[in-house]
Amino acid sequence: MPKLINTRTRIADLGKPRIIIIGGGFGGLEVASGLSGSRTQTVLFDKYNHHCFQPLLYQVATSGLESSSIVFPFRKRFNSDDFFFRLGEVTQIKPEENYIETSVGGVHYDYLVIANGATTNFYGMKDVQKHALPMKSIIDSIKLRNIIIRNFETALLSDDPEFANSLMDFVIVGGGPTGVELAGALAELKLHVFPHDYKELEISNMDIHLIEATPRLLNGMSDQASRKALEYLEKMSVKVHLNSAVKSYDGYEIVLNGGDKLISRTMIWAAGVTGQPVAGINASTLGRGGRVKVDEFNRVQGYDNIFAIGDAAVMEGDPGFPSGHPQMAPPAMQQGRLVAKNIIRLIGKKPLQPFRYKDKGSMATIGRNRAVVDMKGFRTQGTFAWFIWMFVHLISLIGFKNKFFVFFSWFWSYFSYDKSNRLIIARPTDGVH
Repeated sequence: MPKLINTRTRIADLGKPRIIIIGGGFGGLEVASGLSGSRTQTVLFDKYNHHCFQPLLYQVATSGLESSSIVFPFRKRFNSDDFFFRLGEVTQIKPEENYIETSVGGVHYDYLVIANGATTNFYGMKDVQKHALPMKSIIDSIKLRNIIIRNFETALLSDDPEFANSLMDFVIVGGGPTGVELAGALAELKLHVFPHDYKELEISNMDIHLIEATPRLLNGMSDQASRKALEYLEKMSVKVHLNSAVKSYDGYEIVLNGGDKLISRTMIWAAGVTGQPVAGINASTLGRGGRVKVDEFNRVQGYDNIFAIGDAAVMEGDPGFPSGHPQMAPPAMQQGRLVAKNIIRLIGKKPLQPFRYKDKGSMATIGRNRAVVDMKGFRTQGTFAWFIWMFVHLISLIGFKNKFFVFFSWFWSYFSYDKSNRLIIARPTDGVH
């Protein structure tokens, strides 16, 4: 096959203001949606051709959902003549030229929106980065599902009890919503699924460890929610380690800060994220966690026509969140909607509107009939909270088909106690420990 030489992006000049969006996450999609019909040209760059609903990645990893039910193609989401998608990665921004370089060529912009999210933060621990499993993409979740199922298939064939136990034990690092929800989902596999699938194994030997460096789970939520989440997990036999941090991991032995050691061949890292700054932006604009500093309009400091939103940005001017907004979907979506409006206002030479985050609350689920919800003036736990969690996530999915399949999967799982997507989609040697 001839080698493809990427020299241009094949984006026509329509004679309209061109807005380039880097990243098709929650914030990037809101920018594109807000610009639809505005007589502008919108160009979206992403290294994947789909939007991924990250809050449900853990359900794909634990066989609860099919991967196709939480992803949606960009080209299907936006189908106007003024919208262009290019599969590629932005490698450099040249602000003085209003130009970006990408893996598929270069292109000029009138306005630029950095919405490339964040990546897993291993805090400089190279051994952990090499051996632990992140949970940021649909590829990560499928890989984890492959490993979980293959571990049990391999343990079943082993006559070495220590080796088999190391395959059946799982360590999750990070007590935020992702870690808590993943621990609960693994516990449900242990309680309801694996005893039927692997009758020859002693499933009681399966240990699930959740490690959190601070004194409590779900930092950012209420003390009541934190205590209830801990209670739920402990009732499901999850071993929670508070005030504990990972010091090293060689793929087999995990050493904690207090000197304790755990043995597991599968460690899932959900302990934090860091920004992914694009080359070309002035280094002085980078704040904590590799996030780009922005003003109250989400403009990158020092630039008039470059914006940054969501996990990629840190705004220190919001009175309600002086240290920056939480790195979750709601702030990114609200910022994306306002940035789209402000770009249209800039084009029309109108004053910009400042961003103020409307915090509608937080929630997490810990399995069937177990969830915690903190909303403004309202807190609840248990079954009612679980239904709220399901409803909010269901309506947030893109596409009727995805909503239908997720609802059907949840309905079936609730009454059957089954997680049907227990598939290894990989080559026979992939994920072998």
